[in-house]
Formats: sequence, structure tokens, C-alpha cells
Amino acid sequence: MKIKLLLYLFVFLIYSTSYASFPVKRTITTYETAEVLTSIENVLTNTADVFTPVATTVAGKDKWVGVALWFFLGWPFAAHRWYYNKPTWANILFILTIGGLGIWAIVDLINMLTDNF
Repeated sequence: MKIKLLLYLFVFLIYSTSYASFPVKRTITTYETAEVLTSIENVLTNTADVFTPVATTVAGKDKWVGVALWFFLGWPFAAHRWYYNKPTWANILFILTIGGLGIWAIVDLINMLTDNF
């Protein structure tokens, strides 16, 4: 009976995850829409100006708050990465590898100080 139940559970899990392999319809974000509209406008007006965004920090996030979080809570909790809304999987990997044995953490600090984070 237990084998049969485990077999049904295994088949159900395989069946339910099979839908994740199909392509998902892509949505265009506001930034991409602005970039497309700028490109179309440049083509229509025959100008050589190309929209190039300036490297800035994430939407009003203070650089020094991120550096303080990196210094005090960065190694054990990846607090600076959570503050800057980095992907959850990358934050968890950062925590599990102790900041990539320190290398990833130093790269994060350099990127924060140069406003490329």
C-alpha cells in the first residue's frame, strides 16, 4: 500500500511540474517600452541619438545605507542584497556560500561604492 501511495505521489509531482517547461508569455516593462519608443522616435526623425541610461543605484536606494548593511549584516544575512531587491535565489546562495568565501561580498562592496549595484 505504501509503495502504491508513493508511486501516485511521484506521478502527481512529475505531472504537476511538467507545465513549467512550456514557454511563458513575455511582458514588456515600462523601461523597455520607453526604450522601444525612443528607438522608434530616433528612426522617424533620423537622428543619431541613442538612448543610453546612466548607471544609478536602484530607485532611490541610498548607497551608504547599503554599505552600512554590508559592513554590519552582509556576511551572515546578505542584508545589503535584500535592501537592493536582488533575486531571492542569489541572496540565499550568497548566505550559503558565506559571500562566495568573501570574494562575492567584496565585489558587491566595490559595485555599491561605484554605483553599479
